[in-house]
Amino acid sequence: MSSPANFDSLPLFACLSEADRRELATHAIEVPIQKGQFIFQEGDAADWFHIVKHGNVKCVKSSPEGREVTLKVLMPGDLFCCEASAFAGEGHPGCAQSMGEGTVIKIHRKVMLDVIQRNPEAAVNIINYLSLRLREAQDNAKAFALDRAEQRVAAILVNLTQRSGIQEANGIRIGVRFTHQDLADMAGLTKETTSRILSRFKKEHLISGTGNKLVIQDLPRLQHMAPHPFS
Repeated sequence: MSSPANFDSLPLFACLSEADRRELATHAIEVPIQKGQFIFQEGDAADWFHIVKHGNVKCVKSSPEGREVTLKVLMPGDLFCCEASAFAGEGHPGCAQSMGEGTVIKIHRKVMLDVIQRNPEAAVNIINYLSLRLREAQDNAKAFALDRAEQRVAAILVNLTQRSGIQEANGIRIGVRFTHQDLADMAGLTKETTSRILSRFKKEHLISGTGNKLVIQDLPRLQHMAPHPFS
């Protein structure tokens, strides 16, 4: 990486000096990723912090029955979903898998901790950042427990639109490419149920297109259907 400016938009690094961000950039390693590739798997040592530079990555957790649930979809600039484990030196509680071709930035936890320890202000920033991630996890758990299937799908589409939406003539195109199975995993539903819901949304002119180019045609109605936002 040639410039510490790549870190400026990350909440975790907001209070670091330019010199410290430059140090992180010096130690950062860029790794190309391919669709379906696991960047790390559940139980692997959390020795590295990961940041998405290009493409999209999903954080996945397996249930005791073997069912996979996508906990979060990461966009460019996002720090990966297991920061708390990296800070604690524990194993990853889930997997991270690429949704397509892209690039991931890796920073060793020792480098990160050395920089943070020299900046007491960063401790407060970290607490706030991890508190936000905990609240996101609680919101997701509430949605799984209380919301109907179509509400879960609507909430995910709203979240993806807000985070990656691109305004076009016929609506807002979601900037993440995903399959019906990806969306089903995010919502904790079967692929068949998810496909039926998407078909109904299309008939009601809420959406159009496919996962490779899904366009939101009526965002306000989807927002009204989604009482608990997915993160």
